[in-house]
Amino acid sequence: MVIASAAEFRALAAQKLPQFLFDYIDGAAYDETTCKRNVSDLAAVRLRQRVLRNVDGVSTRTHLLGEDWALPLALGPVGLSGMYARRGEVQANREAAANGIPMCLSTLSLCSLEEVAAAAARPLWFQLYIMRDRRFLKDLVARARAVGCGTLVLTVDMPVPGARYRDAHSGMSGPYSSWQRLAQAFAHPSWAWNVGLWGRPHRLGNLEPLLGPESSVRDYMGWISRNFDPRVTWAEVDELRREWSGRLVLKGILDPEDAREALNHGVDAIVVSNHGGRQLDGVPSTASALPAVVDALGGKLPVLVDGGIRSGLDVVRMLALGASGVLLGRAWAYALAAGGGLGVRRLFEIMEAEIRVAMALGGVTRIDEIDRRLLAP
Repeated sequence: MVIASAAEFRALAAQKLPQFLFDYIDGAAYDETTCKRNVSDLAAVRLRQRVLRNVDGVSTRTHLLGEDWALPLALGPVGLSGMYARRGEVQANREAAANGIPMCLSTLSLCSLEEVAAAAARPLWFQLYIMRDRRFLKDLVARARAVGCGTLVLTVDMPVPGARYRDAHSGMSGPYSSWQRLAQAFAHPSWAWNVGLWGRPHRLGNLEPLLGPESSVRDYMGWISRNFDPRVTWAEVDELRREWSGRLVLKGILDPEDAREALNHGVDAIVVSNHGGRQLDGVPSTASALPAVVDALGGKLPVLVDGGIRSGLDVVRMLALGASGVLLGRAWAYALAAGGGLGVRRLFEIMEAEIRVAMALGGVTRIDEIDRRLLAP
């Protein structure tokens, strides 16, 4: 099958994955309104088309957070992505590193920090939540340091998990979830063979010291409910800043006041994010929230963004709205599910081509030339 656009990976992922896994990545909170607006508001951003500008030699390279990026995008943290292909996080990191793109591993990954970091020479990023067990949290930070992570991405918009209705019906959670997952695996024999059987062990690798060697997906939702800490404040950010000497990024900022507050706590960048619409439905889309956050910071911190990015054109739209770079979420998870590491590689090829075309037709040749002047009035 020829994949011509990143959007096509989603349909293929829906065919290949058991329902509980597809709905987990595809779903969002409540009525999923914010999730849909992430996509539609970004698609509504209009760009100027310029002509006769000599756009020979377009370059997609950029330098951000002390690293050279081949494209102005990174793979954002996606929980359980190791279940979308055999040892999925390992495959994705190999492709990201080979293509000069950072990858941020989720705390809630299937494969451990150590396994994923060993798969490629490029330093891995690691995403972190503040959990009730602070000793275990410090151990995770120490593990990240030991494998050479240079960037921690602290997710701050999940003091409690959002209400995700799809998960209650699909088999991700609920009283009959184990039986539902088993039945769905039998209905998808290719996934059951390649991932269910040969992709073992299905442990939550980063949580294994806490949950034990038999940790599995069945522990996932319960662990989140029991261990995420609703008491977290800016004091915990300060404590982590003292503990971590590398780059520290705050992910989950939507409000300009929170962005200004971040300046007081020594972080190196923020990510404008509503968790893909998976937390509080009805909040602004990231495309609509981004400009005010950028203005509030006045260039004092790099601003990354995620949410609704499904194409290279969307990447350019976010940069024109003020972002320094973007994090992909669902887009790379769909690609991984559709084609494993080769799917992720194809996603990079598609997005690079789309970014180049959008830049050339907008009359720019460098990433740092993309700003609000590219927005149509």
